[in-house]
Amino acid sequence: QVQLVESGGGLVQAGDSLRLSCAASGRPFTTYNMAWFRQAPGKEREFVAAINWAGGSTSYADSVKGRFTISRDNAKNTVYLQMNSLKPEDTAVYYCAAGRALWIPNEKRDDYNYWGQGTQVTVSS
Repeated sequence: QVQLVESGGGLVQAGDSLRLSCAASGRPFTTYNMAWFRQAPGKEREFVAAINWAGGSTSYADSVKGRFTISRDNAKNTVYLQMNSLKPEDTAVYYCAAGRALWIPNEKRDDYNYWGQGTQVTVSS
């Protein structure tokens, strides 16, 4: 089992940047693929970005491609989401998730077994 704690959310203006962090504890970090999902009010939780256990393969939702970057530091048991050129439509609670280690960075919610508590990101226009 793994415990996940997100941090780094906040209130920013459109065009600003934020970096989210997710610290993992429990089982060895490299036994998990990691991902970020987000959920806006009244909407379903949606995929944002994923990275495989080794950090060598990533995947992004079309809506964030070119603006967001997912990375991981396996020595620090931490995954990051660098968010640049933020837009009001990026406003949501962002969740970190851990799933079974695969070479492919999976994008489906059902592939992830462990979730953090979420961190709020609000982008004003």
